[in-house]
Amino acid sequence: MFFHTFWALVIGFTLSGAVQAFASRAKMKEQLGDDSFKSLFKASLFGVISSSCSYSASALSKSLFSKGANFTASMVFMFASTNLVIELGLVLWILMGWQFAVAEFIGGTIMILLLKILIPRLVPAHLIAKSRESYEMSESANSSRKPTWHDAAGYTIGDFKMLRIELVIGFVVAGLAAKLVPASFWNALFISGHGLISSIENAFIGPVIAFISFVCSVGNVPLAAALWHGGITFGGTISFIFADLISLPLVLIYRKYYGTKLAIRLTLVFWLVMSLSGLITEAIFKAIGQIPAPSHQMAHANSIGWNYTTILDFIALLLIIWVYWMYRNRVIDSEDQEFAKDWVCGMQVRISDAPASYELNGKMYYFCMPGCKDSFADNPGKFISVDK
Repeated sequence: MFFHTFWALVIGFTLSGAVQAFASRAKMKEQLGDDSFKSLFKASLFGVISSSCSYSASALSKSLFSKGANFTASMVFMFASTNLVIELGLVLWILMGWQFAVAEFIGGTIMILLLKILIPRLVPAHLIAKSRESYEMSESANSSRKPTWHDAAGYTIGDFKMLRIELVIGFVVAGLAAKLVPASFWNALFISGHGLISSIENAFIGPVIAFISFVCSVGNVPLAAALWHGGITFGGTISFIFADLISLPLVLIYRKYYGTKLAIRLTLVFWLVMSLSGLITEAIFKAIGQIPAPSHQMAHANSIGWNYTTILDFIALLLIIWVYWMYRNRVIDSEDQEFAKDWVCGMQVRISDAPASYELNGKMYYFCMPGCKDSFADNPGKFISVDK
């Protein structure tokens, strides 16, 4: 799974660093400042182009939100960058048939429409506003230095450091679940042979399986194929494929980004959107008589070899080496320092609009969120050497 998603992780986080360094808040508000159909179309297009793994997509969407993009537009971008992507469609076609590849794009479009309808109604505006307070700081009007790729590299490496635990947990548990948990265990969770009741139950249970199996982007397709062959409905399979954005590590990431209350509400809305999209997509395919028979074989599932993924991974390896070199060779002027390191999570923050700060022994420390500041204030010696 890491082999198949390494290139997407590197590219996604590199793009995230570039957005944080170069994109101005005014420009982001201009492009994605509301939840109009025009803005959501742009967000979807940007998402398709970015083609990210779910982890890096979450980082990118947070970057857009922090730069002033509308919350719904940011979430649409995240959904589009993980579900409306060519590589996912190709893997689905190879492992499960053309119907699933087409259903990916139909269902993805349905999810975007549902997000536009449901987020403003089910996610309280005050929770979004409270979360934005951590980012909504006016950019320094006095800073004459233009951002550089060294700055972007700092954001990229900082994002990797902040999410390193969630990434490791996600890959390890997903690998164990795919190889050690028998398909019969997953199949026992689904009701079959009861018509509409089965369709509804399967569509709502599919995302639950994704939540506990820690799937990530394209990596969930082999498990989806196993579930499909084992008897889960077409709509249940589709909702499972879409549900990589509510795996447990990502929910923990949402908590870091947006706070606990908003993360819980957001996860529940995502679950509803994914399930409804699976049901609606199944109804469309059933109406036109294109529900496939579960007869495809998984001959190419998760194989590692010399193919286009190998080439992309090699390019990504060169890219991350360059990014790390840029990060290590930043010139830091202590008299005119624009960026600081969050000593709790390792993320790079801009001093002029840091969400939180703390003074210790006459020195200021800056943090990506109030939670990191609180952890630092409780025990500074855990993170830095403190003079006694």
